[in-house]
Amino acid sequence: MNSINPACLNRVASVIGLGKLGSPIAACLAHKGYRVHGVDVAPAVIDAVNEGRAPVFEPGLDVMINNNKSRLTAGNSIREAILLSDISFIVVATPSEEMGGFSLKYVKAVCEEVAQAIREKSGWHLVVLASTVMPGATQGEVVPILQEVSGKKCGVDFGLCYSPEFIALGTVLHDYLNPDFALIGESDKKAGDVLESVYMQVCDNKPRVARMNFINAELAKLSVNTFVTTKISFSNTLARVCENLHGANVDVVSEALGLDTRIGNKYLKGAVGYGGPCFPRDTIAFAALARSVGVSPELAEATDRVNQAQVSILTELVSRKIPKNGRVAVLGLSYKPNTNVTEESQGVMLAQRLSELGRKVSVFDPKAMENAQKKLGGKVAYSSSLEDSISSSDVIVIMTPWEQFAQISPDAVSREGNRRVLIDAWRILDPHSFSKACDYIGLGMNSRDLGCPD
Repeated sequence: MNSINPACLNRVASVIGLGKLGSPIAACLAHKGYRVHGVDVAPAVIDAVNEGRAPVFEPGLDVMINNNKSRLTAGNSIREAILLSDISFIVVATPSEEMGGFSLKYVKAVCEEVAQAIREKSGWHLVVLASTVMPGATQGEVVPILQEVSGKKCGVDFGLCYSPEFIALGTVLHDYLNPDFALIGESDKKAGDVLESVYMQVCDNKPRVARMNFINAELAKLSVNTFVTTKISFSNTLARVCENLHGANVDVVSEALGLDTRIGNKYLKGAVGYGGPCFPRDTIAFAALARSVGVSPELAEATDRVNQAQVSILTELVSRKIPKNGRVAVLGLSYKPNTNVTEESQGVMLAQRLSELGRKVSVFDPKAMENAQKKLGGKVAYSSSLEDSISSSDVIVIMTPWEQFAQISPDAVSREGNRRVLIDAWRILDPHSFSKACDYIGLGMNSRDLGCPD
């Protein structure tokens, strides 16, 4: 990561909402030289930032916040943050609603306080909404609140941009500083110019910038994630097909697919379903949006159905492999590596399904045990180490491709007598080495090709 950009010095930004995305944004801005004032409602979060600690788990965040604590402060006053800064990023939750859309209750509450502070300011201020919202929300609901409460005109007296980030937990700092592109929905040219200059100053890779009106930017956010999830569900369907054909290997086929520039190789790793705080809900929201305007939501709904089916397919496979009174170890409870987030985690769902079927289940994850326990409760056993989880189990399922799991040795799973079954969802282990030590099943491969019984 590059050091301070001189162009950022003496510029002041505020970040409202210091959660999984807000605190990394604040840290990256400070890392590049901005003076940053963060706002949050949780005293523990405020204290952590002011003490130079990360309020959430994200690789590298603790170091970045500590290294830049002289330029990064936090408090609970939105008014103070607006008056202290020139640009404000709103990064608060937009919870999913029953019909699939997103609630603006937190965004609206924040915007009222932002507008009250803008009313007091004599100078121009840029508001950036980074939270994901439904198409039409920025112009239809956010703009009216800001204008009515502030008594000022959007696009004249203050600027507004809708600019959600395309980042993945576990690599947030890198993704924010090196985005594929920056998406800007702008109230006016000045607002877009100012935000684009911020991205050019802060991002290491000087990304391409897509500027447009609010509704197109809102549509673009949902569309990108829904297109990616559709690609993932296709990849998983391809993996299931490969599992039923002698000699087929999803990695070989996917590598060929990725060579076609119309497709590309990202997200073609057929394995288990997608999870996390964005992909599932954005896909459902896109379907809800299509339905609301009279367009068939079939494609997005099919993507979601295929994704939900992956846990059922894996549950059935594991159930066939568990001996009577045997135990299964589920390795990986975070929805992806390098995060402790368990929202829509396939590993958590698998453990839950198996326990509901009366199976004995032990679980292990390097970082997500505490969060998983909130969901699984006393339904499963919690292993103190990877070695403990493996040694006590008859079937081992690698659900999250943590680097630690890629270091498992064949000797660790080998045992005398009844061979263990190892299900490698992401194919992070060498199948030929492990097929000598256990009954190895790599999803996306035909297990009979390795001599594994059906």
